[in-house]
Amino acid sequence: MLRLDLHREPVWLDLAAGVRVCLAPLTTALMVSARNDPAVHEMPDDAPDEDRALAYAKAIARRALLGWEGVGDADGEPVDPTFDGIDALLDLYPVFEAFQLKYVNKGLLLDAEKNGSQPSPNGTSAAGKDTATPARRRAKSARAA
Repeated sequence: MLRLDLHREPVWLDLAAGVRVCLAPLTTALMVSARNDPAVHEMPDDAPDEDRALAYAKAIARRALLGWEGVGDADGEPVDPTFDGIDALLDLYPVFEAFQLKYVNKGLLLDAEKNGSQPSPNGTSAAGKDTATPARRRAKSARAA
């Protein structure tokens, strides 16, 4: 069953010890905009998946992040979010992982729910991928033995 959450208010998420971010709802418009971000859109075709994931996460965060708490400059003074600051925050692996799990993946679960109920193509093995290697020679039947 597809569950629709019609609440469109920003949410606060804890990303790391003492770091909280306020994020806009993860909408289709936000995801499409992030996909077309120059940092994502202009990546070379042979760029590693890890680089693509980080660029996409940063593009999403730059669009969704409305505020934060627990983030400061080198002297420990609180700073307001900037694009450079958001990118630097996501360069911290624990923060990146928490952002992916708590925000991005939660939005993508809707896609997984949708995919789980799609019908399979016709045929007994049409939906499955062959995993066994073909036999080298034809097996003898029980009657021929």
